[in-house]
Amino acid sequence: MLFTPGPTAVPPSVREAMAEPQPNPDIDPSFRERYEAVCEKLATIYDTDHDVVVMGGEGILGLEAAIASLVAPGDRVLCISNGLYGDGFADFVDSYDGEAELVSAPFDEGYDFDAIDEALESAADAGEPFALATMVHCETPTGTLNDLGPVLDRLEAHDVPSVVDAVSSLGGVPVPTDRIDVCLGASQKCFSAPPGLTTAAISDRAWDLVAERDPDSLYTNFRPWRDVSEDFPYTHLDANVAALDAALDRLLEEGLDAVYERHAAATERCRERGADLGLEPYPDGERASPTVTAFRLPGEASRIQRRVAEEEDVVLATGLGDLADDVLRIGHMGYNADVAKVDRAMDAVAAVSDSA
Repeated sequence: MLFTPGPTAVPPSVREAMAEPQPNPDIDPSFRERYEAVCEKLATIYDTDHDVVVMGGEGILGLEAAIASLVAPGDRVLCISNGLYGDGFADFVDSYDGEAELVSAPFDEGYDFDAIDEALESAADAGEPFALATMVHCETPTGTLNDLGPVLDRLEAHDVPSVVDAVSSLGGVPVPTDRIDVCLGASQKCFSAPPGLTTAAISDRAWDLVAERDPDSLYTNFRPWRDVSEDFPYTHLDANVAALDAALDRLLEEGLDAVYERHAAATERCRERGADLGLEPYPDGERASPTVTAFRLPGEASRIQRRVAEEEDVVLATGLGDLADDVLRIGHMGYNADVAKVDRAMDAVAAVSDSA
């Protein structure tokens, strides 16, 4: 039983769609029709009027493409972070010769709004405004869901465009996409399709910036995707698009309100079961994501993960980076946002804990 926070378990109907014979994406009009339909369905899930594109590449492609497409050498970028992926945006900015200013908060806390205010006001006073700001909605390695509203308020007041990694929240929790210039998603998280596709909702302002920057790249460039009415930039991943199409149909048939309620119920059950086992959540309270729960197990996470896999046939995830052996993660997102499945996963943790 795969119960990781991405890639997630893939339901049978999605696997079956992927296994069907596929049209040639370069020459068959039916593939273009499917691609356009997928973009329309994604716009509904994003809840946006922005353009939506689907690129061939795992979700990290979207994070790099956003920087490659929007940041020119010397541009100042405000990277707002309380996790590994937030920090990673600064690395991308550096690699594309931008100037990253990283405003960090502890991984188990929310954003540092005072530090964000100071950075924005200092930039304005110096006459060197930020060209862009980046942040992460759900930091998957720690199960932290960030409150984007107060940050977006501040960015709008300073007229700073925004890029948001919503890879592990989109489809499991509402995202304020119409307030975001580039909102990034991926196939392998709450959509429960196989990894391989990046999604992006892109505002008109962001498209204007892409046109100004004119990035010297193809694969990590949004620009060729603005108009694919004649040709795609490269051969698209036909089977992956078919799988994503089927996965989106599942969500839309269920209804987004019901999907969000299902995620909330699974989350509540997971944390109740964790509390019964004496497990401390990381983080706790309102900062905890409805798509993944992380528990603190200092020095024990890898051992517990291994025993759960070997003895109970349930695959969980540990933390990343410095938290690799200190955090155990339960991925109740997408197809696995189900109370009965959560019970199965937590039963496995309990069995290992009882025999420890």
